[in-house]
Amino acid sequence: MHYVYMLQSLAHPDQRYTGFTADLKHRLAAHNCGRSIHTAKYKPWELVAYFAFRSE
Repeated sequence: MHYVYMLQSLAHPDQRYTGFTADLKHRLAAHNCGRSIHTAKYKPWELVAYFAFRSE
């Protein structure tokens, strides 16, 4: 499966991030560990919504 997802920062609730991945659980963990340059300064993140697709 492929996912389009939206995150919201818990520390800065006005900050949101939309992304795309094939492994949603792993990608959320990466955002919360600071492995994404675009989201590291606003961690921790919570998953707000996602949409699953069979193909990219």
